[in-house]
Amino acid sequence: MKHRWLVTAVPALAVLCTGCGYNRIQKLDEQATAAQSQIEVQLQRRADLIPNLVATVKGYAQHEEDVFDTVAEARSRLLTAVQSKDPEQMATADQRMTGALGRLLAISENYPNLKADENFLRLQDELTGTENRIAVARSDYNDAVKSYNAYIRQFPAVLTAKVIHAKQLKYFQATEQATAVPKVDFSKPADTGKGGTPPSRE
Repeated sequence: MKHRWLVTAVPALAVLCTGCGYNRIQKLDEQATAAQSQIEVQLQRRADLIPNLVATVKGYAQHEEDVFDTVAEARSRLLTAVQSKDPEQMATADQRMTGALGRLLAISENYPNLKADENFLRLQDELTGTENRIAVARSDYNDAVKSYNAYIRQFPAVLTAKVIHAKQLKYFQATEQATAVPKVDFSKPADTGKGGTPPSRE
């Protein structure tokens, strides 16, 4: 009798779970999680490229300490945000990193030899490629979050969401804090000597 009850109850439970949206919620949640992991991979890759870029720039522009400090702080915040796995924190830290990198790359305008350095150009290309991959991953993630958030508000999935404590997911979207990157003034020419010759690297 007991086995006969299980044979009847298990299929019925499966149908009930499907009808209440449980399986769909799990699937959409997994898609969002997978998309977020791709963002984390690309943000980590971006952070890993920065030390080599800074080292290359320092070879030509040793006295731009304000810029280097800004980049170091932004990179530290980016790595912390990736560890937090909070999409909003990651988006904010990523935008701050973009601002800091913009100031670092702008140094090349005052150092012609740096601007022509093959390693500098290669790192620029790698960073651009990584930024493009982050943009794609961000779009995929936000689309997945939109589908998930919309679904758990629908009936009867909304009832199931309450039972299993499924909450709205955060979008990968920067907060206003991202605009707080310190500004660096490049209006004054760097003291590079005639022709933009870099300081001695010895």
